Amino acid sequence: MAEALSFSLVAGEASGDLLAGLLLGGMREKWPDMHSAGIGGPRMAAQGFEPWWPYEKLAVRGYVEVLRHYREIVGIRHQLRERLLANPPRAFIGVDAPDFNLDLERDLKAQGIPTIHFVCPSIWAWRADRVEKIRQSVEHVLCIFPFEADLLAQHGIDATYVGHPLAKNIPDVPDRDAARTALGLPQDATVVALLPGSRSSEIEYLAHSFLQAAQRMAKQQPGLHFVLPAMPALRARIEAIAKEVGEVPNLLLLNGQSHVALAACDVTLIASGTATLEAALFKRPMVIAYNMNWLSWQIMRRKKLQPWVGLPNILCQDFVVPELLQDDATPDALAHEVLQWLNNPAAVTAVQQRFATLHDTLRRDTPALAAHAIEKVLAR
Repeated sequence: MAEALSFSLVAGEASGDLLAGLLLGGMREKWPDMHSAGIGGPRMAAQGFEPWWPYEKLAVRGYVEVLRHYREIVGIRHQLRERLLANPPRAFIGVDAPDFNLDLERDLKAQGIPTIHFVCPSIWAWRADRVEKIRQSVEHVLCIFPFEADLLAQHGIDATYVGHPLAKNIPDVPDRDAARTALGLPQDATVVALLPGSRSSEIEYLAHSFLQAAQRMAKQQPGLHFVLPAMPALRARIEAIAKEVGEVPNLLLLNGQSHVALAACDVTLIASGTATLEAALFKRPMVIAYNMNWLSWQIMRRKKLQPWVGLPNILCQDFVVPELLQDDATPDALAHEVLQWLNNPAAVTAVQQRFATLHDTLRRDTPALAAHAIEKVLAR
């Protein structure tokens, strides 16, 4: 009897855990007896994945923020590398988290372990210098956006466009009524979803402003309802910040459930990142915000290649939704932009049509296509 295939995966944040969980589902259909282990979270564990470390250990964004955790992160990477070299998997799959994964993939590839990277690093948005590192580190890239495979091919890097897995999992027309029933919200309420991020650093830099913006919105438009999905590990900190800010009328703090919140809401105030694409797939108008350590922001600004930061704007190549970044992300400005959506139904309809077109472009059978691409890499 053939020995079961062994794969190692690393996902470095909540969005990576979600993507990897969907990927593992497709792989398990192809290889029912496979074993997988590495760094991940509950979505991966639900597919039989063995987490040696939780993804929260790597969920840090920003140059200065990473420096604070540098020794621990490098230590984890060293331990993982030694463990995988001592007992090599059939393939290693890095799921996003390029700062952690590309160095690890380079070392594993040099020792003959096939390396696959799921989610092309955003070389088209910033840090184009990463192309050479990708070529050194990765045998194949699984791309979630249609233009990425051709871009990588121009640099001699094998890649496959597999679509975005969430595009297949999120319905064309989300059931708003069912989501509101699940959350105990009135069907006729106007609901704003507050999504200040899934990393502790994002919560520190954005949660105060988001909650203060909610206070201002409630004052200008009484009767609004607010839902804030909190990662369980960050809930206590969000509750503490909410106490500091003071009462926000009709605020519902959730344990996770970001997709239910997006389905239930009329508009979302949201941190820049993968969640903005999820909001677009839910056809929700949004205001994208971001704030980080000042030095990290100065470094990132210089490396940026496009005028947009939010994924929906990058993919549409237009400012279809507002972006308020760094010093512009004040509570007053955030509140103003959210209320603009609520008071302009024609603009909401127009952006929903743009997002519907985007959804069609990204919808593929991602788990099956990704598993097939992995199979081809193994066949070499």
